[in-house]
Amino acid sequence: MSQSFSEEAFFEKVVNLCKRRGFVFPSAEIYGGFKSTYDFGPLGVALLRNIKNLWWDTIVNKRADVVGIDAAILSSPKIWETSGHLANFTDPLVDCKNCKERFRPEEGITKCPKCSSTDLTQPRAFNLMFKTYVGPVENESNVAYLRPETAQGMFVNFQNVVKTMRLKPPFGIAQIGKSFRNEISPGNFIFRTREFEQMELEYFVPPNQADEWFSYWLKERFKWYVSLGIPESKLRIRHHSKEELAHYSKQTADIEFLFPWGWGELEGIANRTDFDLRAHSNASGKDLTYFDQATNSSYFPFVIEPAAGANRSMMAFLIAAYDEDIINSEKRTVLRLSPDLAPYKVAVLPLSKNAELIKIAKNISESLRKEFACDYDDTQSIGRRYRRQDEIGTPCCVTVDFQTIEDHAVTIRNRDTTDQIRVPIVGLIETLNNHLTKLKNY
Repeated sequence: MSQSFSEEAFFEKVVNLCKRRGFVFPSAEIYGGFKSTYDFGPLGVALLRNIKNLWWDTIVNKRADVVGIDAAILSSPKIWETSGHLANFTDPLVDCKNCKERFRPEEGITKCPKCSSTDLTQPRAFNLMFKTYVGPVENESNVAYLRPETAQGMFVNFQNVVKTMRLKPPFGIAQIGKSFRNEISPGNFIFRTREFEQMELEYFVPPNQADEWFSYWLKERFKWYVSLGIPESKLRIRHHSKEELAHYSKQTADIEFLFPWGWGELEGIANRTDFDLRAHSNASGKDLTYFDQATNSSYFPFVIEPAAGANRSMMAFLIAAYDEDIINSEKRTVLRLSPDLAPYKVAVLPLSKNAELIKIAKNISESLRKEFACDYDDTQSIGRRYRRQDEIGTPCCVTVDFQTIEDHAVTIRNRDTTDQIRVPIVGLIETLNNHLTKLKNY
């Protein structure tokens, strides 16, 4: 970045861009908003969809050993009792007696973050699960919970998947879906919210192979973020100490990103051992072991779980891509997103509102839409339109000018360098594909 800003100012710039350009809107904004909830706008939906599709393509489509599932958000409360969420899925909660603010007490914090009062209650356990009721009667027999993670739906369907797909460990079950946690202190924009989307893989392995597969998935998942444009200097792997391991975990490591406020988790990779399958088997009375015909024996597989946050990943990609530089003595904002992530791959821009140029440009746009996510824009000056596309991360702009009428060629503009090349309209799709490939490897 050509100019230096405080981390707080930089973060504010990214947040403002998200709203100004249609990535993220405060939810229910016309009613004053609803605390720590956000709506993803047209460009945010496209970016988030690209992230999820790329994850799915990497984890499921390109592997012969992983299948997908889409489990219900509402399920039997027995699942959460067995998994330990009802007993263990808690955070300490403190009340301020002065202003009634509730918050999670961080280490060294002795006063209310809202009013600075030191008149606080003692910390008490607070379950993070959202409680609701199924059916017309609100009583304890009809209690249900919104899932706090997608993982349990994969564990309770273990035998269904093994039998229908004829799978043998090592193999995985993957899922992308919404989860809900009644966070005490949500914040930092879309980093910590009460409603969020997870991308989780449960990879079932023979117990003696668990350490090997833990290392494998930790390396693979780190490489995935780097391959999509996050510099290695902005990423780190942090192994959990024994004191902070979850009740089900033998070993956990987080892939963390350097956010403006410090290091924060993007994804956790955990060795969950056989805790979940064994617990659900004991509680349900159903056999959730795997029968190995080669050894004529049954065993509970261990599970290696890479669990990523789609929303957090989106935020990290935006922060890593945000840049400001000077072009022709003018400051510009540019999102240097990987072409794989960019909401639009190409924008088609007629030089002016000349009827003939608009006709040619719209025809080109329609043909390109068969291959790319494509934007069309004929409002304001060409310079302003270039800047708009730079701000939303569009890698290539195709400009139709008056010379196009004569030579049946257009100009391709590179987002990152602003360099321009003249190419024939014939073969434009192939030319753009080559150009985008070069940008990915830049």
